[in-house]
Amino acid sequence: MNHRIYLYTRFERFWHWSQAGLIITLLFSGFAIHGTHALIDFKTAVEVHEIAAWMLITLWVFAIFWHFTTGQWKHYIPTHEKLVAMARYYAYGMFKKEAHPYHKTPDRKHNPLQRVAYLGIKLVINPLLWVSGLVYLFWGSVADYVPLALKQVATLHTLGAFMMLCFLLLHVYLATVGHTPLAHIKTMITGWEEPHTDEAPGVEPEDDFENKKSSAKAPS
Repeated sequence: MNHRIYLYTRFERFWHWSQAGLIITLLFSGFAIHGTHALIDFKTAVEVHEIAAWMLITLWVFAIFWHFTTGQWKHYIPTHEKLVAMARYYAYGMFKKEAHPYHKTPDRKHNPLQRVAYLGIKLVINPLLWVSGLVYLFWGSVADYVPLALKQVATLHTLGAFMMLCFLLLHVYLATVGHTPLAHIKTMITGWEEPHTDEAPGVEPEDDFENKKSSAKAPS
């Protein structure tokens, strides 16, 4: 008998899908601004890009606050435990239908490679996009304080966008390599994961990080 595990709270799921939608919107409008496609006109692309950017920054601020007030930031602490095993699994183990070497729990939601990847997003790609985008937007006011030319700032922003695009494509691909193609996607919609094996204990849904449990002790 498989046991369902409640992994992702309502806010995590809202944050994940809202962020995904806004990032895709920014990539689409950004490529239009660069002239990569002509599906929308330049003026509309700029307006959509700015609106989506402010919405994403607001979402990031709330997400950062939530991570630190709930303790969820601990899920991104790098670890070497099973790091090699996960690299081997993603490299060729999953193509040979080998068992997944990492079993998630509410206190250990991300495997070692996911921790490194997500930490890189939060500490490298997001700040690069955030800072370069704001500097570019307010260039007239901050130009005297920036040791770069406007073209260089734009290049850094574009670099960050391509890094985010690469992550997004890889993330979508890996989201389809569960025990069924939609298993991981379903988990991020419902919050529940149904393991392929029965090794993980069931956990009732709670929106606090610790997932507190109460147990009754029989009198001795």
